[in-house]
Amino acid sequence: MPTTHNNAKLGEIAKNVIMPGDPLRAKYIAENFLDNYKLVNDIRNIYTYTGNYKGKELTIMASGMGMPSIGIYSYELYKFYEVENIIRIGSCGSYHKDIKLMDIILSENVYSESNFALTLNNDNCHNVNSNVHLNNIISETASNLGIKIFKGNTVCSDCFDLYMTDVNEFMKRLPKDFNALGVEMESFALFYIAKMLNKNATCLMTVVDSVFDKNSLSSEDRETGLNNMIKLALDSSLKI
Repeated sequence: MPTTHNNAKLGEIAKNVIMPGDPLRAKYIAENFLDNYKLVNDIRNIYTYTGNYKGKELTIMASGMGMPSIGIYSYELYKFYEVENIIRIGSCGSYHKDIKLMDIILSENVYSESNFALTLNNDNCHNVNSNVHLNNIISETASNLGIKIFKGNTVCSDCFDLYMTDVNEFMKRLPKDFNALGVEMESFALFYIAKMLNKNATCLMTVVDSVFDKNSLSSEDRETGLNNMIKLALDSSLKI
């Protein structure tokens, strides 16, 4: 059943969804990794493709940027399109001196200052876990592929951290001993909605900037240079 944000028909979206933020990254993945893919949604250019990866049906759908955007799309996927599992793949900033540009982080637990859960569900919640089963599959797949990943706590922010007036003050407000590995802008909403609707979600992130490094990846690198993370998510989806 189409929604105001998604014109795919029921049955055109697979049970398992890989969700990058960038619509052009979704297009890149479909064109380079899927067989017999079809564009099933293009409202607001949030490109959504369903096809086959190594013989298994899979959907690639963009989320846009920020918790409000991924909150809408993930809620509708779970609630109206019978999706069971979402693996978000995206970019992040590193909050750990040993995690460098192009390293991959798997979020196990995410903290946010946002009132997203309070507004959505009258729940004063600021900390939510990813799905352990999905994370175990991804960890095993990473080992089989020889891809190094960092697993641990991450932060989800309402603001792009490079534009904060003082990111160090923000980091001081994180829970004591939280030991955040990185920061991005979508996973809390995704994880919370999955928990609320009894579905499954996790988040893989490639580091594109760092509070310890003045360098950052270009938009072109962010779109096409994240193939290790993409491959890891796709191969993991085969085991779900």
